[in-house]
Amino acid sequence: QVQLVESGGGLVQAGGSLRLSCAASGRTFSRNAMAWFRQAPGKEREFVSAITGSGDNTYYADSVKGRFTISKDNHKNLLYLQMNNLKSEDTAVYYCAARPAQYYSASYYRREYDYWGQGTQVTVSS
Repeated sequence: QVQLVESGGGLVQAGGSLRLSCAASGRTFSRNAMAWFRQAPGKEREFVSAITGSGDNTYYADSVKGRFTISKDNHKNLLYLQMNNLKSEDTAVYYCAARPAQYYSASYYRREYDYWGQGTQVTVSS
């Protein structure tokens, strides 16, 4: 079982930066592929970025590529999302998610993540 708690959201002006963190419980963190998803009001939850258990491979949605960076500290059980050059369309609730430890590879699909945090609000003002 993995429990996830996000932090680091807030209000920022367009062009600014934020770093989201996700603290994970459990002893399998180094084997859990993880991801960030986001959900804007009235929209479906969408994929933002993912990372393999070891942190060797990362994946990004086209809309954030070149602006966001995902990383994983397996010693501290922490997942990060560094968000730079934020835009108003990045406004959403951001969720971290973890796959079961037996699935090493990351995924773009919500249904393949069993564990979810409660979300953290990111608001970008233009």
